[in-house]
Amino acid sequence: MLFRLSLSLLTGLLLGAAAPAQGAALPAQASVGTVRHEYQRLNNCGPVTVGMALNRWGSTLTQYDIAPKLKSGAGDVNVSPDELAAFARARGFRAHLGTAGSRTLLKALLAAGVPVIVETWFITPDSGGMGHYRLLTGYDDRAGHFTALDSYLGRLTVPYAKLEGWWRSFGGTYVVVYPPAREAQVRSALGWRAEPGREKAWALEQALADVRVRPDPLAWLNLGHATLAVGDARGAARAFDRAERAAPMRALDPTRPDRAAGGWAWRTLWYSFGPLEAYTRIGRYADVLRLTGAVLRDVPAHEEALYWRGRALAGLGRAEAARAAYREALRLRPGFEAARQALTRLG
Repeated sequence: MLFRLSLSLLTGLLLGAAAPAQGAALPAQASVGTVRHEYQRLNNCGPVTVGMALNRWGSTLTQYDIAPKLKSGAGDVNVSPDELAAFARARGFRAHLGTAGSRTLLKALLAAGVPVIVETWFITPDSGGMGHYRLLTGYDDRAGHFTALDSYLGRLTVPYAKLEGWWRSFGGTYVVVYPPAREAQVRSALGWRAEPGREKAWALEQALADVRVRPDPLAWLNLGHATLAVGDARGAARAFDRAERAAPMRALDPTRPDRAAGGWAWRTLWYSFGPLEAYTRIGRYADVLRLTGAVLRDVPAHEEALYWRGRALAGLGRAEAARAAYREALRLRPGFEAARQALTRLG
């Protein structure tokens, strides 16, 4: 069998996972209207992109307002999707963070006037492959493309298939932020995806299908994240192991250093922490220390890697080293609640 998962778990999840029949036909093209574009400073695509999304609803916040709230400094290379959603909620907006998104979903949201933040892969000639947010603002079926605001490249038109290829690196992760008055329109566009349990089940079904068709590192990574999201840490760890053992996808990682190991792209664990969580939950602490050590060698100010390193050290009974890791994570991000709670538990 390609991948083992509890039959009762899988059956229970997938009973409600299938997407319902398509509702009203979507228009052939749509645009959310005028949204201010902003070019990013170093490592600021997250703050810029959420700021542009909020500008759709009248916000005037820029990266200079947002980055200090979300980042420890220019050396902070990652702002996670949940941090973007939390930032919007703290300012009175609603947010939906989802996964395994589709072209149809993006078009439904855009047709409802709601821009969509998508987490994608981005390759530059000098820096290579990395995570990057883009804000979708419209689509055109006749031209076969989305329109997007890119904090690095400016205003773009992106062919549907190219966007989906970039998006696959993060399992179709998307964020929509909107004012409470738009709740009905957003829920209608989301449909069954407004129920987190159904969306997680759908993500698992899609990931299982993808890994059977093209068992590359991205497929295994996405399967690992989807499996972890439904509570199966051991199954997720098996999928992450397969991702690490797979042959690297060089086209996504043109500047991959010789020291990089495993099938996933060199910077993958700068942005995605599923392997660290799964291995921690099943007691594979040596693997967590190995992987976080590699991240911290390249990005010493990576608070999430420090947090998971602390979890592994605590699991090994190395309490003082764990405290040091948590304290450093909190020094970098004082509002890092998971690190604060972990430090409190250690006493």
